[in-house]
Amino acid sequence: MSGTAALETRGLHKNFGALQVARGIDFRLERGARCALIGPNGAGKTSFVNLLTGALRPSAGSVLLHGEEVTRLSQSERARRGIARTFQINQLFRGLTVLDNVCLAVGERTGACNNLWRAAGARRETADEAVALLEALRLQEDALRPVSELAYGRQRLVEIAIALGQRPKVLLLDEPAAGVPSAESHIILDVIESLPQDIAVLIIEHDMDVVFRFARSITVLVAGAVLMQGTPQEVAADERVRTLYLGEQAHG
Repeated sequence: MSGTAALETRGLHKNFGALQVARGIDFRLERGARCALIGPNGAGKTSFVNLLTGALRPSAGSVLLHGEEVTRLSQSERARRGIARTFQINQLFRGLTVLDNVCLAVGERTGACNNLWRAAGARRETADEAVALLEALRLQEDALRPVSELAYGRQRLVEIAIALGQRPKVLLLDEPAAGVPSAESHIILDVIESLPQDIAVLIIEHDMDVVFRFARSITVLVAGAVLMQGTPQEVAADERVRTLYLGEQAHG
C-alpha cells in the first residue's frame, strides 16, 4: 500500500506488568477505509482502540495520524486533529436532551461552547447542524427527550450522532450495533455508508452480519497480536479464524 495512511501503528506494544494487551501491532487504516476489527473476547480490541485514541499510552511503538506522530498527544489533542470514537459502554449526558448532547459536540468543534456571548445566529447554526445529524440517524422524534428515557439501542445512535458532530477524518466505532435492535442496526450501516469517502472508519463488532455487510477489509486480533488482515472473503475462508472466532458454520 502506497501513500500516507489516515491512521497507522508501528510496532505497538502495551503491557500491564506481565500482561501483554498489544504485541507488536503494525496496522494501517487507509483514507476512506471501511475496516472491521474482530477477534475473540480478550483479544485486546478495545485496548487497541484506546491506544489509537490516546486513552492508553503504549509501552513501545508509535501511532501516526495522516503521517504525523501523535503517540504522545492526549485524547483531546487527537480529537482536535480528527479522531472521533464511540465506546463499548456509551458516554452520554443522560440528564440532558438528545439535542443538547449533540449540540454540545458540534459546539465544541466550532467553538460555540467557548463563548457565552457568541452571536445567536452561530448558536442557531449549531442547532441546525445537530438537528440534521439527528434526522440522518432517524432520531428527530427523540430530540427533546432526556437521554435517560431512551432505550439503550437508541442511545447508541445518539452516541454515533455525537461522534459525527465532530466531523472526524477517522471514526472508530466500538461495537456500534451492541444493544441496537436488529430491525434498527441497518440505520447505523446506512449512515456509515453515506459518510464522505475521505473519512476512514474502523468498527469493532461481534455481529458478523454487520461486519460482512460493512467491511471492505478485516483485521483479526488474537491475544494482542494481528493474526491476519484481508478481505471479508479471505477472512471467512481462513481456517484459523474459523476455529478461533467465526466457527465452522460461519459464512460457508
